[in-house]
Amino acid sequence: MMQHISVMRDRCVDLLSPSIIASENPVVVDGTLGLGGHTEALLQKFSHLTVIGIDRDTQALEKARTRLAPFGERFKSAHSVFDQISNVLESFGISEVNGVLFDLGVSSMQLDEGDRGFSYSHDAPLDMRMDQSRGITAAEIVNTYQPGEIVRILRVYGEEKFATRIVENIVKARAIAPLNSTIELATLVKESIPAATRRTGGNPAKRTFQALRIAVNDELGAIERAIPQALERIVIGGRVVVMSFQSLEDRIIKEQFAEASTSKSPRALPVELPEYAAKFKLVFNSSEKPTDEEVAENSRAASVRLRAIERVAA
Repeated sequence: MMQHISVMRDRCVDLLSPSIIASENPVVVDGTLGLGGHTEALLQKFSHLTVIGIDRDTQALEKARTRLAPFGERFKSAHSVFDQISNVLESFGISEVNGVLFDLGVSSMQLDEGDRGFSYSHDAPLDMRMDQSRGITAAEIVNTYQPGEIVRILRVYGEEKFATRIVENIVKARAIAPLNSTIELATLVKESIPAATRRTGGNPAKRTFQALRIAVNDELGAIERAIPQALERIVIGGRVVVMSFQSLEDRIIKEQFAEASTSKSPRALPVELPEYAAKFKLVFNSSEKPTDEEVAENSRAASVRLRAIERVAA
């Protein structure tokens, strides 16, 4: 298997550094541990740092634990979804942290392992669960959900213009036999989309697969629940750094960061009252993209948008 490259690794480490350097016993949460690349870089750079790695994927956790074993007690891990960040910290007896990092979406490992059902280019069971020990599968959605609900999933989470046509064909197909394979679904989607549209924009099944994956794992709901918890746990000077890979994720981050960094002072007041002042500030306006060199080295980085926010008041 090719060497896994962590997206924007050095930039993430730089953004999290100020609060780590300033603290005697700093703690950072890697809310999406994956194979542990970002955590490894942080632990290598800062010998006094502890990182708590959270991941819902048991396979990823196992590999990351092996990779990070040389760091001993400075690395702690939890099998959980990142929207349980407060509970995870409480389980370790930790109330506040110097940084939180989120690398959202599906991991390279999940895409590379064909039998997980995330990829439309490998034939596999229609699973798509990041945590294979629980939850509904993509097959359950396409075979048992009401047509209107599947249309909504494809439209909202995949921004798929041809959702109705795709779902009509899903309903016809499942009446004959359940749809259980990724290639079967990818072929059905392709045949549902007009030929002229299929010629541009990559694989026509991409949007449907994204939508089902987001629905199976409640990815957007998890982000909406996780960010407020992360902000709550950050020390003054600490930062929350987030990488998102598609517009739906990025929109949630942008809105939540804007809300946290905006003063709540009534407009009529001539002065800013401390109780209304924003407790956070954006580290930079808008979002950052990877360098051309990084995209050349790691094609997965092409769509990433990075945002960072810092706590400035208690």
